[in-house]
Amino acid sequence: MWTFKTLALTGLGTLVGLAAIAIGAWFYLVSTVEQPKYASVTQDGAIEIRDYPALVVAEVTRRGDRQAAVRAGFSPLAGYIFARSREGETVSMTAPVTQTPAAAADQVWLIRFVMPAKYTLETLPRAAGDDVRLLSLPAARRAAIRFSGVATDGLIGENEAQLRAWLAKAGIAIQGAPTYAYYNDPWTPGPFRRNEVLFDVAGS
Repeated sequence: MWTFKTLALTGLGTLVGLAAIAIGAWFYLVSTVEQPKYASVTQDGAIEIRDYPALVVAEVTRRGDRQAAVRAGFSPLAGYIFARSREGETVSMTAPVTQTPAAAADQVWLIRFVMPAKYTLETLPRAAGDDVRLLSLPAARRAAIRFSGVATDGLIGENEAQLRAWLAKAGIAIQGAPTYAYYNDPWTPGPFRRNEVLFDVAGS
């Protein structure tokens, strides 16, 4: 005979099972989305020095605060890769979406999708209009700090400060503005999100 306790335990078991399936599906999706390849130079906990090859990116410029700018920049970039704003084949989604201040005082941001490695500037579908730009970023050494959670200004600022301090202590010179990298969609729970702050640094 089913009792309230039995039903409650059964319901709890079902919820746990569904949660496990959801987490498994999330890990599968993350593992199958292409990410830029790099060579790890050194690692200290959450901080890593990486050598990246040249990367082909799609880029837009947006004004506003950080969160508003990345939201505004995502739509035209998604329109480009999914062929909603142009003719031709679709381009696979990659991770992360990156955001770099172009002129911090004016709240101007460069929002970028890295293109799949199989493409070059010559083989990518052409963008319609001037909003989405296709360009190649040169090979570079970058310092990164990885952290989870919802990427608030406060959380990003804390990790950026930690990375700056580590680089200063190591005597590694920063070159240019920080880049913020977001690997997950907005529906991913904070503890499962991957975020990074990156700086181009001296060395090769």
